[in-house]
Amino acid sequence: MPPLFAFPRNPGMALDLDWVMRAKANAPAVDRRVAALPGRRTVKKDWQAAWLCKAVSLIDLTTLAGDDTPGRVRRLCAKARQPVRPDLLEALGMTGLHVGAVCVYHGMVAPAVAALAGSGIPVAAVSTGFPAGLSPFALRLAEIGESVAAGAQEIDIVISRRHVLTGDWQALYDEMAQMRAAGGAAHVKAILATGELGSLTNVARASLVCMMAGADFIKTSTGKEAVNATLPVALVMARAIRDYHDRTGFRVGFKPAGGISKAKDALVYLALMREELGREWCQPDLFRFGASSLLGDIERQLDHHVTGRYSAANRHPMG
Repeated sequence: MPPLFAFPRNPGMALDLDWVMRAKANAPAVDRRVAALPGRRTVKKDWQAAWLCKAVSLIDLTTLAGDDTPGRVRRLCAKARQPVRPDLLEALGMTGLHVGAVCVYHGMVAPAVAALAGSGIPVAAVSTGFPAGLSPFALRLAEIGESVAAGAQEIDIVISRRHVLTGDWQALYDEMAQMRAAGGAAHVKAILATGELGSLTNVARASLVCMMAGADFIKTSTGKEAVNATLPVALVMARAIRDYHDRTGFRVGFKPAGGISKAKDALVYLALMREELGREWCQPDLFRFGASSLLGDIERQLDHHVTGRYSAANRHPMG
């Protein structure tokens, strides 16, 4: 089985508060940049189908519901293994396509690991008192360890938003570093909950601090906030990743999550990553979509590409 991540892992660095405080985001300029993106970069026909297949390979197929059951998770894992109907993949010449990971609560890690055995698809577990991140810190660290012991290869942790809102960057750095250490060999995605951080400048600074503390990915949202992934936030986070790579030589991944449900949205995010970070960041080891309904819409678009007809959503069940 090939390694899950092709690039050296981000080891982190000492907290550089001068760098953090120099980071700022010009909101009007960010808005102008992302407003121009859909019209500047469009793909059609076979190229669009290829981009959509790429998007499928980047999905962290997710179920984070209070009524999750092992049976539901097994069905989702079957969809992860075969995300698009076999006849469509054969027509597209894309047999063997699967999603990037399956993301679940800790209690569903074991069923997911069993269902995905031999597939090469990792299990990601949300952790650290997800989604609010307000449980006692020792319990949050223990939760990471329990999920890793259960077989999770990726851990999606949530930061304490209060550290960002009060400008306590040392506390955020220390928290992130300890969470990274608790994960051991599992790769850690730091969820910033950007809709609750107050400003794009705070998003830029929180992104840098988490990367300095060793985050393997930075992620926009839990999907439970009132405002989740947006293109302005994605641009700010992508440029923070670019600055970090330019300074340290280490690549950190990006995961937009929450509210990305349409194939056309996935294409815009891919275009943004391609333009801001390059082709390397359009691979599963450096980019993921946190989504579930997105896959259904992509499958419908691929069906239309192959047959010329739009099919009903119930012909592309999630599980």
